[in-house]
Amino acid sequence: MKYRILFLIGGLTAALFSCQAAPGENEDTPPAPPAEPAKAQVYTTSVAGARMEPSQITLGKPEDVNFYKVTLNGERYQSVDGFGLAVTQASCYNLLLMNEADRRAFLEEVFSREKGIGSSLIRVCIGGSDFSLDEFTWCDTPGMEHFAVHPLDQEYLFPILDEIYRINPDVKIIASPWSCPRWMKMAESGGSYDAWTGGRLNPEYYDDYAQYFVKWIQAMENRGYRISSVTLQNEPLHRGNSMSLYMPWQDQRDFLNVVGPAFKKAGIQAGILVYDHNYDVTDYALNLLKDESLSPYIQGSAWHNYLGQVNALDKIHTGAPDKDIYFTEASIGNWNYEFNRCLLSDFRDIFLGTLSRYGKGVTLWNLMLDSEHKPFRPGGCDTCWGGVTISAKDHSLKGITRNSHYYDIAQCSKVLQPGAVRLGTSGYTTLGLTYLWFRNPDGSQAVLLLNENSEPQLVNLVADGVSVPCKVPAKAIQSVLWK
Repeated sequence: MKYRILFLIGGLTAALFSCQAAPGENEDTPPAPPAEPAKAQVYTTSVAGARMEPSQITLGKPEDVNFYKVTLNGERYQSVDGFGLAVTQASCYNLLLMNEADRRAFLEEVFSREKGIGSSLIRVCIGGSDFSLDEFTWCDTPGMEHFAVHPLDQEYLFPILDEIYRINPDVKIIASPWSCPRWMKMAESGGSYDAWTGGRLNPEYYDDYAQYFVKWIQAMENRGYRISSVTLQNEPLHRGNSMSLYMPWQDQRDFLNVVGPAFKKAGIQAGILVYDHNYDVTDYALNLLKDESLSPYIQGSAWHNYLGQVNALDKIHTGAPDKDIYFTEASIGNWNYEFNRCLLSDFRDIFLGTLSRYGKGVTLWNLMLDSEHKPFRPGGCDTCWGGVTISAKDHSLKGITRNSHYYDIAQCSKVLQPGAVRLGTSGYTTLGLTYLWFRNPDGSQAVLLLNENSEPQLVNLVADGVSVPCKVPAKAIQSVLWK
């Protein structure tokens, strides 16, 4: 019996050892490596040569930050629609001279959120302008029964807009006419007038012109283009452009009382922006914005910077705090262009200057012109530059030069989504350093920083349990995005 018990014990022991796993086969799983620390994505454009240069910043702990600290103070301001350049007929003409692959690559670079800078707001001309291939409207034969899509827009504008909307179907359009149809004009003091340049809108044709706007918007939206807003006249106090119409504020007031009800009756959702001209005349817009009888028809006002200063918008917001503000046109050209200077001063004044004054978006003039500033109309600007310049001898992707306006747009569009809300901040400030903080619809945070000093500047952005230690290079724009 003793031997039998020993035998059984031995057998069980052998069986136990024979069931053990081979070395390493069933050992405890080793601990996972530590997670990568969260990072902020950064883009920098500088006088020193960086061009939307990407980098990353490791997020830190707020308790570790005791200096150069900027925090949120709980205030919320306006939401932002976006940033972009005018898709003029001249831009379309140059784009269509590119081969299909190069054009697609460039438009993706500008409008794709995934592959490019994500531009989401553009300006389009209602009819011709000083940067089209001819002077025209969509009803150049007297009588609204002759209203129809103009062949030049069919040939140039629509193919480019179709490509843009295939890339980014959320792009919004601000649209502006350079002139009403000539048959709707009269001389400034009354009487007949038959020219593209100058003249006034004849009150006899207010109803027809209101229907012109309604039909144009309907035709564009039926093609899938999102008309967010219209202005009733580009630069209404500028009589001298190749296509123009003098429209004093009293004329715009009277026409608003016709076109506003026409929009409502037709179910037009596009807003109406008044004025659409320079900072130096604020009473024009305020006379309209403060008129309570007009208020239901007015979304807000539109501004250019060829005369006056951006601080004029303080007066506009104070006078009409419930109305939107958009910056709709600025140009660079032979008279003012130097990349480094324009890069910083335009970002300070047009972008941060407009956004800090409740601006909802910025569009700049001409997406693309060629190296000879073409095409342009006689009497229009023959020295303007586009956001990008394409070689007149080589309409290829390699022939494109990206000018300062392109990078100003890119620094904003890359990190600010449509619907981003500007937030109030408290903390560190210093001369030559400007910044604005936003929260995107997806919850991510975005900050635009401008350093005009000759030395780098340190800023620690602190919110939501993290800190972002930024070092903004000398004379540079920096855009920071994190969750």
